[in-house]
Amino acid sequence: MNYWLILIPLISAIAGWFTIWLFIKMLFHPQEPKKILGMTIQGIYPKRQLQLGKSLGKRISEEFFSVEELENKINSPENSKKIMPLIEDHIDDFLRNRLSKEMPMISMFIGDKTIGKMKAALLNEIELLFPAVMKQFLGNLKTELNPEQLISQRLAGLSSGKLEKIVQDSLSRELRLAGLFGAAIGLLAGLLQVLLILLTR
Repeated sequence: MNYWLILIPLISAIAGWFTIWLFIKMLFHPQEPKKILGMTIQGIYPKRQLQLGKSLGKRISEEFFSVEELENKINSPENSKKIMPLIEDHIDDFLRNRLSKEMPMISMFIGDKTIGKMKAALLNEIELLFPAVMKQFLGNLKTELNPEQLISQRLAGLSSGKLEKIVQDSLSRELRLAGLFGAAIGLLAGLLQVLLILLTR
């Protein structure tokens, strides 16, 4: 038996594992452009960091941070019903207690019936005004906060080393499995090669 045939699947398995390892490394390294044999080589993430930051920022802000969706949820009738009792309690407390301290003369002429009418009128006005106020507030928030720009800047400022550590810490098991999968594919290819050699003798 030719024992060198055993080396073929072994070398193929190592090559398969090394290919996966090299691909993962090439995602982040080299961090700075380097000339090798006349070619400029740089890691995929460092090379396209700004572009990836903008693209991911846009996608994340659209998919996970929609101001329009937030506005619809806040202004939904269900949420208004949850908020109005709290507002009603504050108005009631103001008309019955704090108003008498702030304006004692006026409070002397206000009874329960008047308080009830004033409270109803104020609640109706607040209920009508609330959606417009929240729309204005969220519009200002979107302009000032600019989630797409904020996310893009954060991602663009994330160094390759930090991102690599995050990926390794979060996906260490998956990365090991990817390496083993590469080795298994290499081993299978090597065994098939040995089988073809033996069959063609």
